Amino acid sequence: MSNYNSQEALKQYRQLGLETQINNASPHRLIQLLMEGALERLNGAKAAMERGDTATKGALIGKAMGIISGLRSSLDMNVEGTDLPERLDNLYDYMGRRLLEASASNKSEMVGEVIDLLKTVKSGWDGIEPKVAT
Repeated sequence: MSNYNSQEALKQYRQLGLETQINNASPHRLIQLLMEGALERLNGAKAAMERGDTATKGALIGKAMGIISGLRSSLDMNVEGTDLPERLDNLYDYMGRRLLEASASNKSEMVGEVIDLLKTVKSGWDGIEPKVAT
């Protein structure tokens, strides 16, 4: 098997593993997967910026912004008794605007700021016990 074929097979295996993970995931786990995916892309974008790889930076920031937009659209704004959904909505909006600014100015520290913010949100999310259907 050539190196390309083995790499393609590995890519397909990983994709299948991810699809299986998604298909079997609870809504709580899906949000974790989205956050993990955004963080992975943001770390890649930051590294691309630092090595001067503009094309990769742009692609990864775009993908991360899409994920953050998905997280934002998944918020339940009708939860009573808390302003948390509104606060998260504002935070996700800020992250998206900050990533646009980071991409335009090519400042990796701005991407680092969004990474830190998303890690904080993910840490809180990870601490939530998902409700088990009875």
